[in-house]
Amino acid sequence: MSTVFETVCLTAAFLLCGANLPSAMAEVRLPKVFSSHMVLQRDMPLQVWGWAQPNETVTVSLASATAQAQANDRGEWKVVLPAMKAGGPFILKVTGSSSVEFDDVMIGEVWLCSGQSNMEMGIGMARDAQKEIAGADVPGLRLLLVARKWDPLPQTNIEGEWKLCSPKTVAEGGWSGFSAAAYYFGRELHQKLGVTIGLIESSWGGTRIESWTPPEGFAATPPLRNEYEQVQLADPVTPRHRQRMEETLDQTEHWLAATRQALADHAVAPPMPVFPKELLPPHDLQNATALYNGCIHPLVPFAFRGAIWYQGESNLGDKARYTERMKALINGWREVWHEGDFPFYYVQIAPYNYGGKPETEAEFWEAQAAALSIPNTGMAVINDIGDLKDIHPKNKQDVGHRLALLALAKTYGHNGLEWSGPTFKSISMEGDKLRVNFDHVGGGLASREGKPLDWFELIDKDEGGFVKADARIDGPSVVLSAPGVQHPVAMRYAWSMLAEPPLMNSDHLPAGAFRAGDVPTRDLLLLKVPEAKDYKLVYDLDLAKLGPNIKYDSDNQMNIASPFDRLAYFLELKGADGDTEYLYVSMDAFTSDLEKIGVPTLKSGAHFQQNVANLNVYSNVKGIVTGAGLAGGNIEFWPNNYAPANSASVPNASAEAYDFGDQPTDPADGYGSMQVHNHDAKQTLFALNHWTDGSRADLGIGNQPANNPDWTFAANAGTYQAGRLRVLVRCR
Repeated sequence: MSTVFETVCLTAAFLLCGANLPSAMAEVRLPKVFSSHMVLQRDMPLQVWGWAQPNETVTVSLASATAQAQANDRGEWKVVLPAMKAGGPFILKVTGSSSVEFDDVMIGEVWLCSGQSNMEMGIGMARDAQKEIAGADVPGLRLLLVARKWDPLPQTNIEGEWKLCSPKTVAEGGWSGFSAAAYYFGRELHQKLGVTIGLIESSWGGTRIESWTPPEGFAATPPLRNEYEQVQLADPVTPRHRQRMEETLDQTEHWLAATRQALADHAVAPPMPVFPKELLPPHDLQNATALYNGCIHPLVPFAFRGAIWYQGESNLGDKARYTERMKALINGWREVWHEGDFPFYYVQIAPYNYGGKPETEAEFWEAQAAALSIPNTGMAVINDIGDLKDIHPKNKQDVGHRLALLALAKTYGHNGLEWSGPTFKSISMEGDKLRVNFDHVGGGLASREGKPLDWFELIDKDEGGFVKADARIDGPSVVLSAPGVQHPVAMRYAWSMLAEPPLMNSDHLPAGAFRAGDVPTRDLLLLKVPEAKDYKLVYDLDLAKLGPNIKYDSDNQMNIASPFDRLAYFLELKGADGDTEYLYVSMDAFTSDLEKIGVPTLKSGAHFQQNVANLNVYSNVKGIVTGAGLAGGNIEFWPNNYAPANSASVPNASAEAYDFGDQPTDPADGYGSMQVHNHDAKQTLFALNHWTDGSRADLGIGNQPANNPDWTFAANAGTYQAGRLRVLVRCR
C-alpha cells in the first residue's frame, strides 16, 4: 500500500513528466517555431518535426523537396529536408490524416537572439524610438518573439509566431517591442547580404546565465561539476535522482512504521525525515536550466546560422567564474543543436555605477573577454556608448551594428571590414616608460572626440600601487609614463566600472578594459597603512592553521628588546570571490608582556576586558569607521567561554546579543575570544573566536551582517580562501 508521501511524490513526478508530452491527437501538428512568414536556414539540412497519430505516415514538402516519416508510438515524427539556397516565398505542407500548410516561407539566414534585459529591451524603449519604428517597414526581416517561460523540465513547444517586420509588428509584445539590439543587427545583415533574415528572440530581463544553460553544458565544464551534479539530482528522469528518491522513500517508510509503533505504544514518535532539497527540480526562473527548458529547448533542432547574446549584469559577482559559465552555455547549445561550432557573438556589458568596489565590473569584463578563447566567438565592446546612470543604455543602434560587423566579417567573409576595436598585443619596457602594442588598429589609433587618453594606470616594480599614467599614441602603440614610476612593470586600462575610456581605432571602435604585465606582490600592510613602517612584527599567523595549538609562522618575541608604547593588529581575509578585505587597528599598549598580545590562549595567560585608547583604524571594508585617535575602543581577549550579558557595562553594548560587551565564564579553557571593538561606533573591528575548532572558528571584520555582531557561533573560517593575522608593536 502506498504511503501518502509516496503518492504525493509519484503524482508530482507524473505531472512534471506528463506536462512535457503532447496529447494524442488525430490531426497533424507542428511546434509553433514553424508558422507562415518564417525563415528557414539556407545551405543547411532542414529538420521539420511534430506530432500525429501513433505510427501514422507523414509527408512534408517544401518547394521541390519532399520527405516522409512514420510517427512513433508516442505520435512523434521528424523529417530532414535537403539544404536549399536562399529564396522564396514557398509553402511548407505537412500531410497525414490531416494537413497543415504554412505560406510565405523564405529560405535565408536565421539567428537566435538571447540574454537578459539589454537584449530584451524593445525598440520602443531605445534611442530614436518613434523614428526607428516608423522606418521599420522591412519585409525582408522576419521576427519570432518567444514568450517568456521557465519550466522544471524541457518543454516541446513555445508561444509565438513569425511576423513580417513592419512598424506595427516591431513594436508589439515584449518589453516595448522586439529586441532593439537584435532588430538593428538583423536589419544590417539584410541590407548587406540581400537575403531574408529571420530573428528568433528569446530573452528575459534580470536572468542569470545558468538558467539558460542546458545540462550538457554543465557536464562539459569541469569547474561547474558541482552544478551539474545538482542538475542531475533534480532531474526526475536521471538514475541519480531515482536512486536518491528511492533512499528517501525507504527512510520515510521506516519513519512511518516507527511512528505507527510509537503511537501504538504511547511513546514519543521519531522526527519526520526532511525532504531533500536537492531533489527539487528547478523551482525558480534563476535556477540552472529553468529558462533553457522553457525558452530554448523547444527550438531544438530548428536550424540557424548562429546566436547573439547580451547578458551579464545579473552575474556580475561571478567575475572570473563567468568565463566558465560562458563555456557551459555556448558548448551546451552547440551540443544540443548538433550544428558544430556555430557562430556565437556577444556584447560586453556597458559601464554602470553598480556601487561597491569600482574594479568589480572590470574583472567581469576581463572574464567576458576571456570567453573569446571559445572557438568561433566574438565580442562587441560598448564602453563608449553606455550610461553610468542607466543600466539600460538606449543606444542599441551601435550595439546591433557592432554585432553585425562580427557576423559580416567572421561568418560571411566580407573583406575589408574592421570588426573589433584595438585589442592588447604586447608590452615592452623602455626605461621609465611602458609601450603597449595593439592589434586591430585599422587606419590608426585615436582618442574619441579628441579627449585626453585617460584611464591608463601604471605600477612600479618596487613601491606603490597603481597610479594614473600619462599616455600618448605612437603608431600602433600607446606609450605610458607616470611621475614617480621609475621601473614600470604592469599596466591596466579602464579598470573601473565608472570608466568611459576614449581609446579607439580609426573605425571608431573602442578598446575594452584589460591589464598586462606582472603586478609585483605588495604587502597590503605597507601599501595601505602609512604608520606601519614604524612598527615591528611580533607574530604572523596563517589562519588556515588554526587549531587547539596556536603555532605562529613568525614569532619574533626574542628579537624585540625595547619597551613598546603601542601595538597593532592587521587582519587580511580573502573571500570566496577572490577579493581581500583588511583591517588594521593600532592602540596604546594595554600590557607590556609580549606573550599576552597574541591569540589569548590559556597558555599565554592573556585575559583582558578593558577599554583601549587612541585607536588608529584603516580598512577597505564598507561601513568601518576609520581614522586616527578614535575613542571608544575596547578589547575582549580571553580563552574562556562567555555569555552575552554586559557585565562590564560597556557603552552601547547589548545584554542579549554577543557583541562588544560580553561576560567571560567558566571553563577558563573554553570557547575563546579575541575581539577588538569600537563601542562608540557600535562596531566590532575584528573578531577571532573559537580558534581551537580550526576551519569552524569564527572570523570576521566589522559587525556580522546577521546574528551576533561579534561573529560568535559563525563557524565560518573555512569559507575564506586565505586569512592572515599579524601582531605588531611600536618600540619607544
